[in-house]
Amino acid sequence: MKRSIYLKSTDIEDAKRIFHDALNSVYQKKHTETVQTEYAYGRVIAQPIYARRSVPFYPSSAMDGIAIDSAKTKNANEHKPLLLDPSDYIEVDTGDPILDPYDCVIMAEDCIHSDSGVSIIKPHVPWENVRPIGEDVTEGELLFSMEHVLRPMDISVLIAANQLSIEVYKKVSIAIIPTGTEIRSAYEPISVGDIVESNSYLFTGLALLAQALPTTYPIVKDDFSEIKHTVEDAVSKHDVVIINAGSSAGRDDYTVHVISELGKVLVHGLSIKPGKPAILGLVGDVPVIGIPGFPVSAHIVFEEFVTPLLLKLNHYPIPHVDRIEAYSTRRIVSSLKSKEYIRVKIGYIHDRYVATPLARGAGMMMSVVKSDGYALIEKNREGVDFNEMMDVQLNKPIQQIKHTLLAIGSHDLIMDVISNLFEQSTFPYHCSSVHIGSYAGLLALSRKESALAMTHLLESDGSYNTHTVKKLFPSEKVVMIKGVKRIQGLIVEKGNPKNIHTIEDLLRIRFINRQRGAGTRVLLDHWLNQKNINPESIVGYNKELTTHLAVAAAVANNVADCGLGIQSAATIMGCDFIPLGLEDYDFVCYADFLNDPLMMLFLTIIRSDEFKNICKSLGGYDTSESGEVRIYD
Repeated sequence: MKRSIYLKSTDIEDAKRIFHDALNSVYQKKHTETVQTEYAYGRVIAQPIYARRSVPFYPSSAMDGIAIDSAKTKNANEHKPLLLDPSDYIEVDTGDPILDPYDCVIMAEDCIHSDSGVSIIKPHVPWENVRPIGEDVTEGELLFSMEHVLRPMDISVLIAANQLSIEVYKKVSIAIIPTGTEIRSAYEPISVGDIVESNSYLFTGLALLAQALPTTYPIVKDDFSEIKHTVEDAVSKHDVVIINAGSSAGRDDYTVHVISELGKVLVHGLSIKPGKPAILGLVGDVPVIGIPGFPVSAHIVFEEFVTPLLLKLNHYPIPHVDRIEAYSTRRIVSSLKSKEYIRVKIGYIHDRYVATPLARGAGMMMSVVKSDGYALIEKNREGVDFNEMMDVQLNKPIQQIKHTLLAIGSHDLIMDVISNLFEQSTFPYHCSSVHIGSYAGLLALSRKESALAMTHLLESDGSYNTHTVKKLFPSEKVVMIKGVKRIQGLIVEKGNPKNIHTIEDLLRIRFINRQRGAGTRVLLDHWLNQKNINPESIVGYNKELTTHLAVAAAVANNVADCGLGIQSAATIMGCDFIPLGLEDYDFVCYADFLNDPLMMLFLTIIRSDEFKNICKSLGGYDTSESGEVRIYD
């Protein structure tokens, strides 16, 4: 099979128009089924529904009290209460029928009971406190028009009105076909070179959210005949088919050829990034979409094309997505050739939204998980400057973002602990952190890009954080909140086979470093300077990772022999740890933020016994000063 090429890099809006124009005949088809009303929640009505019974279907009491002929109450007044003859009334409860000779109900609160009977102090009119036939629903009344999505109260109304089965649109079935010779099920053993098939679980979840019925096929190898046979089967049984991976221009990318042979390729290649190698096709009257294998690309293409398609075929309304304008905290370079989707973390700081870009790789699943949305940079735009406004499509409610404490700075596992304790609190608040290093975190705080900075910068006099904070905030009142004292040391493979014990040992092994500006990197450079060691003489000094866990994982997987980090990360990754020194990991915020509800909860958490006990269980932390507030003059 020859190498595939992109037919055309098509603008996304043009691709949507081409795709949906080709599906006009598909949209015209109506597939319905009859279901029991009690199971119809969330279904879309396919025919107008009329009441088959009035509600109520008899005159009924609207109150607890007594039923009486209203004419017998006309002489009652406050100055001369009227004593009713027991033979003139009957006691009733709410919902009881009100039949001749009674025409009104006196509620229990207006009845004066005595040994002689019931007295009233005002007259009552016909049909007072009586629900007439059809007060709520009248037989023959239109209850719901077609295309209505049934809600819980709707089901209740239908049952009451004697509509016990209804005609609804059938849910669309979608076939998910994972492909790739190197792809393995999550439930089978894997080895180096294998890729765990996880995209189908993403597609299944997104399909369910779009009210569709997903079916995932077994993994298909990169073989034209096998893929073709599987697609033929899927097209014969399902309303929509997606083929995952094999949509690019590689030697083993057969998707475009399969769709072309079985039907028609409408679009191959989109001018978006990530997500360029997508395919939109039609086999008979079944839409077939080739989705790239990289998870972020897969997510974007599915949400832009498959989700709207499924909702439309299901006659389901497109849900509202919040969009905001946010100030970029970084200069973002973008391709002129493509519309780009940048994952961002959003903060609501000093009455404005700020967006911090996250990792941009198309395979970075966690960047989507951690993001608050996509910043959209249109085609033919070189990028976004620092502090420039940009359009952001949110993936969570805007109110949740406003209730989130955004912390930016150095990485430590206690930030995950704090985030979890936020979620466990009784308050609707959240804590979200971005890890870019201590100095960069303080800069972000100084530019009003975060509410809180995490820092552990070693000063020239051996203290931590103080001088740098005073330098960056010369005229603004900020406070230092003591976090933890933590042990920094060398993370080495279990059993320490390279016999690493000191900084000097870094000269003979493979090292993995932290990024520039990270407090751990500053600490390492300080120790190297003390030992008169040239950093360039260390193999791996320029190989950087951004978190302690990433460093520990690199050591655990033999990517490096050693890295500098914290004890808790070494413990989690099953590595040994050589302690070298104790340092202060602290927090900085503006003084006027201390009384903010988010900050008050943060302080409560880090002062709590629960937080301190968790830190103790992780190992390598001293929490004796946690939560102490120190004001800078």
